[in-house]
Amino acid sequence: MAFDVKDLGRSPGSMRTLTEHVPAPGDLGVALIGVQEGSDVGLDLRLEAVHEGILVSGTVNVEVTGECGRCLDPLAYDLEVNVQELFFYGDAVFSDEEDEEEQRRVEHDLIDLEPVLRDAVVTMLPFQPVCREDCQGLCSECGVRLEDEPGHHHEVVDPRWAALADLAKPDRQN
Repeated sequence: MAFDVKDLGRSPGSMRTLTEHVPAPGDLGVALIGVQEGSDVGLDLRLEAVHEGILVSGTVNVEVTGECGRCLDPLAYDLEVNVQELFFYGDAVFSDEEDEEEQRRVEHDLIDLEPVLRDAVVTMLPFQPVCREDCQGLCSECGVRLEDEPGHHHEVVDPRWAALADLAKPDRQN
């Protein structure tokens, strides 16, 4: 997802807008929810040359799909994420090695938006997605959907007391 910024040059104040639809890269999500690889990603960005590099700001629109973490029903919704990132020119000097490693760079007059997109979208995804806040989920014993069977429960006997339960049965003969 690299974009050419040669036309902006190193002239602070020069700017252009980028309004495009691109296919989503892989691994744009977490275990239960994310953006399908190849699905439509809407970019509405402003690329602006500043003294240090290229400032990218704007919004990214994606369709998020996944499943509820409680009942495993499918989920789908649109997500709009704000993006703002500064890509430093290749000759920028940093005071600390650690700072240098964390910074995005303009390389060969190109900026790569994929890591920025990944950072912005994945951090906005819910850690435990749910279809509804009051979703009851599935029975931990048999997997039945609790929403479909209100009052569903199992008689669970502690295995340490199972022998005593046999003593209380009425059909037991001495």
